[in-house]
Amino acid sequence: MIDIIKEKLRRYEASNALDEENAVKEILQEIALYALWRGDFFDVGLFQGGTSLRILHGLPRFSEDLDFLLRAPHPDFDWSPYLKILVEVFGQFGLQLEAQPKARMDKTVRQALIKDDSIASQLDLSFAGSGRPRTIKIKLEIDVNPPAGSGEAFTYLDFPADHEVRHQDLSSNFALKIHALLCREFLKGRDWFDFSWYVAKGTVPNLALLQNALVQAGPWESDETLMVDMPWLRDALATTVGRVDWKAASRDVQRFLRPTEMKSLELWGERFFLAKVGKMAEES
Repeated sequence: MIDIIKEKLRRYEASNALDEENAVKEILQEIALYALWRGDFFDVGLFQGGTSLRILHGLPRFSEDLDFLLRAPHPDFDWSPYLKILVEVFGQFGLQLEAQPKARMDKTVRQALIKDDSIASQLDLSFAGSGRPRTIKIKLEIDVNPPAGSGEAFTYLDFPADHEVRHQDLSSNFALKIHALLCREFLKGRDWFDFSWYVAKGTVPNLALLQNALVQAGPWESDETLMVDMPWLRDALATTVGRVDWKAASRDVQRFLRPTEMKSLELWGERFFLAKVGKMAEES
């Protein structure tokens, strides 16, 4: 079964060790999605976040983690039975996976970690001999108390075998990305790369979901007077754009891009993203 992974990796045509490592992580992410489907995880959970954009919609950057949210709040959700399925399925592909839930103070977001110590040597990867760690790690996160109003969609994938993934629709995924832009307490340039991609696709954010998310967590928490419409959102994003260190934002996203996307980072700055905000508002 390892030959299926080798063939998939060849299709990436990785040009350097970092590209190769990112490609291997993505292959493991896709196998993990297949394993979760095998374990009926998508009866209760939705795939979302940057990796969903990459795998389901062709976002031109790599992504680290697998992010999910429950279809309905469930404070007692436990990763353990799904991690057991992950270990079993990865074993069928000849991979020795370790998987364990992680304790975390924020009980509304449950984490788990999967890691593989063998795949680098099994595939004879160049990054394994470059002084970098051999272990590939992927974090799984799920929001067990998601805001109301998310839309759903289905996508069929065919690697490593045919399966179905239930996920947020693009409008809802965009809404939660904007929530991160407005509320995240640290800078993550990948958020702004994704925002630019959404706008380029003409995606309109799910404003009802965004309002619910803002009232649930962040600076507007419990503000029942908040009314999120496009003029409000345009002004809120414009204010945020003016506070960003764009050089730092660009550095954050560089390691997830291939050479063809690097040049566009030279455009990053307040003027560029204000134009993006304006385009989003015009398309709504």
